[in-house]
Amino acid sequence: MNKITFMGAGSTVFVRNVLGDCMCSDALKDWEFALYDIDPVRLEESREIISAMNETKGGHGKVTAYLGVENRKEALRGARFVVNAIQVGLYDPCTIIDFEVPKKYGLRQTIGDTLGIGGIMRALRTIPVMDDFARDMQEVCPDALFLNYTNPMAMLSGYMQRYTGIQTVGLCHSVQVCSEGLLKELGMEDQLEGRRELIAGINHMGWLLELKNKDGVDLYPEIRRRAREKNLAAMAEGAEKHNDMVRLDYIHRFGYYCTESSEHNSEYNMFYIKSKYPELIERYNIPLDEYPRRCVNQIEGWAKERDELRSSKKLDHERSREYASYIMESIVTNTPYKIGGNVLNTGNLIENLPADACVEVPCLIDGMGVHPCRVGRLPVQCAAMNMTNINVQLLTIEAAVTRKKEHIYQAAMLDPHTGSELDPDTIVKMVDDLIETHGDWLPKYN
Repeated sequence: MNKITFMGAGSTVFVRNVLGDCMCSDALKDWEFALYDIDPVRLEESREIISAMNETKGGHGKVTAYLGVENRKEALRGARFVVNAIQVGLYDPCTIIDFEVPKKYGLRQTIGDTLGIGGIMRALRTIPVMDDFARDMQEVCPDALFLNYTNPMAMLSGYMQRYTGIQTVGLCHSVQVCSEGLLKELGMEDQLEGRRELIAGINHMGWLLELKNKDGVDLYPEIRRRAREKNLAAMAEGAEKHNDMVRLDYIHRFGYYCTESSEHNSEYNMFYIKSKYPELIERYNIPLDEYPRRCVNQIEGWAKERDELRSSKKLDHERSREYASYIMESIVTNTPYKIGGNVLNTGNLIENLPADACVEVPCLIDGMGVHPCRVGRLPVQCAAMNMTNINVQLLTIEAAVTRKKEHIYQAAMLDPHTGSELDPDTIVKMVDDLIETHGDWLPKYN
């Protein structure tokens, strides 16, 4: 029996989407769905839900559960695909640490899972665990494709691609909804059908480089006009704000829209969250401490949903837009499919970004796997924005590989938001404080 292994199966809502999608595919529905986690309660909840869904879908597949590090190799053994959605350290304690310690030094964040000091710390506690996964995979499923959904995407996928020999593609949700969301937001729904687009850059800052309607007409002139109008109207005194002010400002300042939300992108640069200019928080409607709030709501929401599912025992699923099941189906059936994937910038996929960078580009999938497409050069200003993030990504990976604390300091100093708010000595103090507060969640650094 073919096998899909899901690492971090305690992410119950997400495991339901991805494996539920697989159960909607004739090519995948009779596979083994192996769930792995280190939390017995969350693993059992997921097993219950995935089993119920499998029954509702006709009971074609087989659901198995593997608890703890001692059973990890068996979970992975013989897998053809491995989906990764782990969160090392969870919301409590580690996300709380990522937000509360920097706050003492005057550094505020919105999401903290991709870049910034929060993203750096999250990568440093996750890479050693993923390295263990890779060692096990080399032994028991060396040819499996590793589908990474865990953030920080570029740091974790980049580490796997450069240092483990495991075939890895990083997957996000933001590429497939980018142009649709923008056109709806600007009242241009009539241009949705048959549109053509090109998106490339890095994860969470992939650029919508081209957007044409079904007749090949460039939609950007009208997008730029409407985006500017919408933001200026929202900035007028007493006007109602909207939730995408930062990204629409990107269009005004840099010429292009990007893939991930404004609350994310407000902290990937040195422009919007500045203690010296507190009025910017309100002007651009920036939700500080958004991720901790979101975590608390998700935890409460899940408890309610879990109880409802348990009482109904019947669980159906409609296939979502997540890439994972479509990639697996494409490889298994040798049917071409296109995604936006996070891959190493090998062979100059994006000419003006470094070869070591993990970039987000169009990729074609078929029976032979993932084939990234060459994009050429990004507009200089877009590549420059990406580089401010890539610098941090590469230095964080360097810190994880060498275990040298100096590279953590350097990553934090070169992080656009951190470096624009704090002086070097304060950054070093904050990093030391974070390392100490994390305790055993981090390996030891020299």
